[in-house]
Amino acid sequence: MPAVVSLRRPIRRFAAASLFAAAALALSAPLTLLTPSPALAAEKGVFFPESFTLANGMQVVVIPNRRVPVVTHMVWYKVGAADEERGVSGIAHFLEHLMFKGTDQVAPGAFSRIVAKNGGRDNAFTSYDYTAYHQNVARDRLELVMTMEADRMANLRLTDALVDPERDVIIEERRQRVENKPTDRMSELVNATLFVHHPYGTPVIGWPQEMATLTRADAERFYKTWYAPNNAILVVSGDVSAAELKPLAERTYGAVAARPVPERRRVSEPPMAAERRVTLRDPEVRQPWIHRSWVAPSHRVDPGHHVYALQVLAEIMSGGSTSRLYRELVVERKLATSAWLGYNPNAWDMGTLNTGATPAAGVPMDRLEDALWGEIRKLLDQGVTDDEVATARKRMLAAAAYARDSLTGPAQTLGAALATGQSLDDVESWPVRIDAVTAEQVNAAARAVLGKTNHVTGVLLPPVGKDG
Repeated sequence: MPAVVSLRRPIRRFAAASLFAAAALALSAPLTLLTPSPALAAEKGVFFPESFTLANGMQVVVIPNRRVPVVTHMVWYKVGAADEERGVSGIAHFLEHLMFKGTDQVAPGAFSRIVAKNGGRDNAFTSYDYTAYHQNVARDRLELVMTMEADRMANLRLTDALVDPERDVIIEERRQRVENKPTDRMSELVNATLFVHHPYGTPVIGWPQEMATLTRADAERFYKTWYAPNNAILVVSGDVSAAELKPLAERTYGAVAARPVPERRRVSEPPMAAERRVTLRDPEVRQPWIHRSWVAPSHRVDPGHHVYALQVLAEIMSGGSTSRLYRELVVERKLATSAWLGYNPNAWDMGTLNTGATPAAGVPMDRLEDALWGEIRKLLDQGVTDDEVATARKRMLAAAAYARDSLTGPAQTLGAALATGQSLDDVESWPVRIDAVTAEQVNAAARAVLGKTNHVTGVLLPPVGKDG
């Protein structure tokens, strides 16, 4: 969680290394609590963005990168699957598909063809907390994609003839990417068991029985409610400055009128008083798997409390071949082929912390499970060391520096941060905050999250008699 789905595009799940590097999962940390020593502090700044706001309320962020005459252009809407009304799960993702069905100016399906004809690539994705549309194009084609994106922000035209076949497409997507893949079904079951009331427990793609009933009216209502310039963020990364982009933005997006957007109101998840466990046996399982998820702080809900320390913890436990879990379970004891721990604080509501492992050939799942929980208990009992924290911080700061070389990565990082309630200053202060994390803070964060029973364990197995 959060899952990101799309038929036209690969499913992407934001976890410990999803945006550009394991160390730079969340270059987006609020300015609180941690105060670095001036003599040792890392320099503030990650992407050095420029920003302005249009008269209609649309925030614009520019990340200049003059290496090649290319830009990544992204529009982020501050709405996702967790903002759906009950009974219409999947409508946010369905609308993402329908945004390619045309306007009076661009024929159905022509958007992507025009981008490709001009040498570019386009894509889109839906998550719990945001929906994003993006294109990679040559610098001199930037105004073209801005014009088309602004057009479909205000002028999407849908008919039943366009909507009904696309509903069949997303239903087939669910069959292929969830129902036919035991690992994805297990992830969906664990998520639904972790969040029994909050909408994070409903899959982004939707529940099948509700997807089958989605209508054009549902899509149009969602579109008219949430798709407005004052509920969107434009992020452009590449061969352009804010001064150069501003007149283009004013001519295109600035022409779209603002309109009222409702407040995001979501139900709260009740306290989890006991451990929960999900076991899935499936004849398609070739590789057993164990997974545990905890509810954890997010940047917006619990700013500055444990979010930085948990990121360092994830690096210590799962940051490469020398990390604790890989070294102990894969290299030394040879119980697993993989072992990991990841933390996702980028959410409008709660974040999650996850750990898991896959057994080596011939290793019973119960033996691997005991070993994995043993490592977690060792962490809680003995803690991490100052040297481990110092090494993790160095790796994370190095990864953040390399992240500047990308065009798409910075745009994704900033867009996701801003869409989940953070600020540009939060993102740019990330190196200072990470550099200030201590072993004491990491140990306190580990105890606060991993030491509780607010978790769900998922075990994926082949049918009885075939798991050794």
